[in-house]
Amino acid sequence: MLWFIPGLIALIVGAELLVRGASKLALSFGISPLVVGLTVVAFGTSAPELAVSVQSAWSGQVDIALGNVVGSNIFNVLFILGLSALIAPLLVHRQLIQQEVPMMVALSLLLWLLASDGGISRGDGLLLVSLLLAYTFLVIRQSRRESRAGAPLVSELPPVDSHAWDAHWLAQLLLVAAGIVLLVLGANWLVEAAVTLARRLGMSEVVVGLTIVAIGTSLPEVATSITAAVRGQRDIAVGNVVGSNIFNILAVLGISASIAPGDLLVPASLMAFDLPVMVVVAVACLPIFFTGHLIARWEGALFLVYYAAYTTYLVLNAAGHAAQSGFSLVIGSFALPLTAVTLILLAWRHWHKVRS
Repeated sequence: MLWFIPGLIALIVGAELLVRGASKLALSFGISPLVVGLTVVAFGTSAPELAVSVQSAWSGQVDIALGNVVGSNIFNVLFILGLSALIAPLLVHRQLIQQEVPMMVALSLLLWLLASDGGISRGDGLLLVSLLLAYTFLVIRQSRRESRAGAPLVSELPPVDSHAWDAHWLAQLLLVAAGIVLLVLGANWLVEAAVTLARRLGMSEVVVGLTIVAIGTSLPEVATSITAAVRGQRDIAVGNVVGSNIFNILAVLGISASIAPGDLLVPASLMAFDLPVMVVVAVACLPIFFTGHLIARWEGALFLVYYAAYTTYLVLNAAGHAAQSGFSLVIGSFALPLTAVTLILLAWRHWHKVRS
């Protein structure tokens, strides 16, 4: 537990350096802040998930490797987007609605399909890594093509001062690299402290992966997205979350499955509950993102409430608490149907407005 405070400080400083370097790098290379958020920032802040899942898969702790990815994706959308939207309503870029969010939904469904036979094989992992390379090439080529075509660079970033010490792209790359290093170190210190405590409390590996490890390795995304939201760089705040979820499935799980000694066996509880939750959370982004191209504060609050409910269910279920069945009944019978109806009404109202 002694590493908690140093880890927190490293995360805060690392997030500031990463956002500063990445946002200026976007303007230096003529790449939109959204693409930087989807690639450099998202991949960098997902480095802790990659390190933890690869190490866990290699050492045979498959439940932690899988739980880390699934839990991180749920946490990224419900908690990070929710908290960021509470700080400042988040404008959603059109490219996210047309391309990245549908891709996140499709990849979540693909992961559920690959896991349906009880395991993620090396062939499945290589497929995911191949898709990662294709996706990265696609978004960078799109951005460069738009820039060459003379499309305006939609940016929330201040102009770069040519006389500032970090005006050169090498200094900006150093800022990004230093930020990533501090984020990785900080997250690892926090995870080490948290996992030690969780295991002393007798929690199973899959629950540790879905909660403590997933939250700990997602702290870079928390720090980065909140820092970006506070600074008004909303493309990076939203793009970081969506890009991280895509990276978690394609790279973190893909590389883990590719180098693991055997198949990554999927626990029955993960297949029956947590994977479907991850898919539903991804699908829920669609109507929220395209209605008004804005994640409002009340929608952010709704995300946070659902993450609290999800975590409460995991803790009650792991402890075998008597309140677990009643809690599940309330969530399944009232809260989820009410939210589904609300999302459908929002989508219908937006569609009707567009037609009018």
